[in-house]
Amino acid sequence: MATQMKIDFVSDVSCPWCIIGLKALEQAVDKIGDDINVDVTFQPFELNPQMGPEGQDLFEHLAQKYGSTVEQSEQNREAIRARGEALGFTFRMDRLERIYNTFDTHRLLHFASLKGCQTELKHALFDAYFTDGENPSDHDVLIRLAEQVGLDVTETRELLASDNYADDVRKQEQFYQSQGIHAVPAVIINNRHLIEGGQPVEVFERALRQIAEQQPELT
Repeated sequence: MATQMKIDFVSDVSCPWCIIGLKALEQAVDKIGDDINVDVTFQPFELNPQMGPEGQDLFEHLAQKYGSTVEQSEQNREAIRARGEALGFTFRMDRLERIYNTFDTHRLLHFASLKGCQTELKHALFDAYFTDGENPSDHDVLIRLAEQVGLDVTETRELLASDNYADDVRKQEQFYQSQGIHAVPAVIINNRHLIEGGQPVEVFERALRQIAEQQPELT
């Protein structure tokens, strides 16, 4: 019998290491195969909760937040691009010019979780921002992506025009912050094991196998 495993993947769609971590986690799960049965839920985290709707120039933002020079930012972007390529994900750094507020993406992801297509939407959001260079705070973009993964367009439009699920998202954000999560990705397995950062496939695979051996069934 396959080991049941609950995974909470705390992340933001504007975080490049989050898609790197997700792709590595998914490939680790594929390598393990039928020995584990994984249930992944994406939990909200905002890298820039105070970001205005117009966003900010990415290099300007990195300089202000981390003190990065343009040269350092370019080196980091190349390292991220290479990691993504190795995992089968395409970062188009030439299209990645601005950083945006992502609160509405988290509200939409919460809605998608209720409809059974959260993972599909998460991938679509990563593709839209990091590969296509689109604005994840743009409601037209979000409506198109929602339709793409099977969500009802009318319901999505009504959701985005309202404050629906805002309290749910903030409650989850506050919960994980209270648990000491201040950087992402944070991968929490069975509510008790934490793997931080965009780790390689081998790290995720080893951790999942060890956890499965220690706790054959989720209780």
